[in-house]
Amino acid sequence: MGAREASGTQSRTDRADFQETSDPALMAAADRTADVKLLSYAELYLLWERQQWQTQELDFSRDREDWEQRISEEERFQRLYGLSSFFIGEQKVAEELGPIMRAAPTEDQKIFLCTQIADEARHVRFFERFYREVGVLESDQLSEMLVETSAHLNDNFSRLFDEMLKQRTDRLSAEPEDTEALVEAVTLYHMVIEGMLALTGQHFIMDFNEREDTLPGFVAGFQKVARDEHRHVAFGSVFLREKAREDDRYKRAIQRTLEESLPVADGVLSPPWAESEDFELFGYSLAETREFAGTCLMRRLKVIGL
Repeated sequence: MGAREASGTQSRTDRADFQETSDPALMAAADRTADVKLLSYAELYLLWERQQWQTQELDFSRDREDWEQRISEEERFQRLYGLSSFFIGEQKVAEELGPIMRAAPTEDQKIFLCTQIADEARHVRFFERFYREVGVLESDQLSEMLVETSAHLNDNFSRLFDEMLKQRTDRLSAEPEDTEALVEAVTLYHMVIEGMLALTGQHFIMDFNEREDTLPGFVAGFQKVARDEHRHVAFGSVFLREKAREDDRYKRAIQRTLEESLPVADGVLSPPWAESEDFELFGYSLAETREFAGTCLMRRLKVIGL
């Protein structure tokens, strides 16, 4: 999928349960043609039913031992940028998905987006339980954890979530019939935040921990989070393909949103402690991370019709 192929990433995304999502980024055929089959909204809902999981079944006992004894203080600090981005990000997208769901024009779309809201809430609880049981932070309450871990984020993260995404969901709250605003919100939410940033980070974080043989409970749960995200992005792909075919102004809305958000999203890839672009995070350079994310985005855009 571009760059130095993560050893665990390819085998993971080749798994049947990942392939079932029909996320175009997982389809090699999307490099050659836009005419690939995507799941319908009803099929995505049924897949959600089949892919249920529980945070309470995860065992973090080995993870606590790794965090306290095998991972150095400096490495823990560096890892916290990736962990914090996901913990805070899951909480923020859970809050902002409601207006998107209410603005969806069909019942099948609304029903699937309701499942996504449930997924995002479960992802927040997954991180909360990991942080608490592993002893990542001094705080013990969810609200306090979110405040404490937010110190590890950079300004681009806040701009992308608190300004760009929130502006669009606020517009939808006021005018849910504004389909152009809905297209912009789905582009930003599903293509950029989930499709580029989240899934790229997830694959490299899991690959790094698997190679280092650290945090097995976290990896087991994070793998399920990533599978959920691929299913969400599959929804965004079919929705945006429909809208791009329906009217050129929706295609322009997708392009406009990408042009505005991609430079900010690129800034999210750099942790605040990085003094230049010459750094590695989870064993990968910024150039490799960009290439991986770009390949995934281009496959999805080709299938959408851009």
